[in-house]
Amino acid sequence: MTSGNSKTVLKNVCDNKLARLHCKMPQDFFTFSLCSSFFLHWKPSIACCDSQSSAQEETMARSAVQQTPVRKQLNNDKGRLEPKEENASQENASQANAKRDSGSLLPRKMWGTSDFEFGKPLGKGRFGAVYLAREKKTHFILALKVIFKSLLEKSQLEHQLRREIEILSHLRHPNILRMYNYFHDQTRVFLMLEYAPGGELYKELQKKTHFDDIRTATYMEEISDALMYCHALKVIHRDIKPENLLLGLRGELKLADFGWSVHAPSLRRTTFCGTADYLAPEMIEGSPHSENVDVWCVGVLCYECLAGYAPFEAPTQMETFRRIKDVNFSFPSWVSDGAKDLISKVLNRTPSLRLPLKEIIAHPWVKTNSRRILPPVYNETEE
Repeated sequence: MTSGNSKTVLKNVCDNKLARLHCKMPQDFFTFSLCSSFFLHWKPSIACCDSQSSAQEETMARSAVQQTPVRKQLNNDKGRLEPKEENASQENASQANAKRDSGSLLPRKMWGTSDFEFGKPLGKGRFGAVYLAREKKTHFILALKVIFKSLLEKSQLEHQLRREIEILSHLRHPNILRMYNYFHDQTRVFLMLEYAPGGELYKELQKKTHFDDIRTATYMEEISDALMYCHALKVIHRDIKPENLLLGLRGELKLADFGWSVHAPSLRRTTFCGTADYLAPEMIEGSPHSENVDVWCVGVLCYECLAGYAPFEAPTQMETFRRIKDVNFSFPSWVSDGAKDLISKVLNRTPSLRLPLKEIIAHPWVKTNSRRILPPVYNETEE
């Protein structure tokens, strides 16, 4: 198939036939194990594309970083995990790999770019881009996230990618973007991700200006359920915002981008990270934080969906921080009383007094307005 024809086919992935293929995931996608040494030494295992193409893509990625307007990202993580945490993470990954390898009867698939037909770019980020792709053998539709190693190394954030892959490989939830596998060549890392046809929630919000109660309440139930699942596994996301939320085939929310997430068995952390408008008061003050920073973000997200802007938005970052610490915000006239009640209970300065995720789902405003529809689950016995 020619490059032009493949792009034409890939533009029409939302028809019924491809939607059904989207649910039927090839078994080879999941026969992989994480290799800690790969992340530490960046040694290539597969020769994929030519170096000239790679260099051109890297130049485009660098240009995209300068041109793409994004909310300012904050962190004081110097690019390294704490020694104890990093050693424990590698040890846990090694033990998990040994169990997976001993129990698997399938040979491990070594993926490369030659296994896929590439379609249109779905988005560009700080370290690369995301492309629509189709696996040649099964015609399975997915998104390929291309990350340039040189850009990661320059920012000293290799550990973030390693942590994101380790966490995503264990998450299975209808409202969390699925990672099927990964592979790499000399210059790039490729993440094989679930394709979310609806795109970013942020772009949808910009298009609509603000959402109504039904749509927002549905999103609140979905994000709360996804975070309850993460927190039960001792995973804190720490960077919830519309830019990191995607929309699935039926409009369901998909939590993505776990680059700032962390697996913290004690659920206590001190790293200053996230996006200014969504930072919790305890993070601004440098106090130890827990999974309640995610709960705070749910309240900010609910407000932004209904109002069209963040609750603590201000001309300067320092003013935004001051308003967050004082929990100083007001509601626009069109926000309903039920939504005001929920947001006010979630945006509490004291982390332990914030409305728990389970009670957000059970809140009368959410129960009345939510129209959550779970995506279909493929049954292997069906043809």
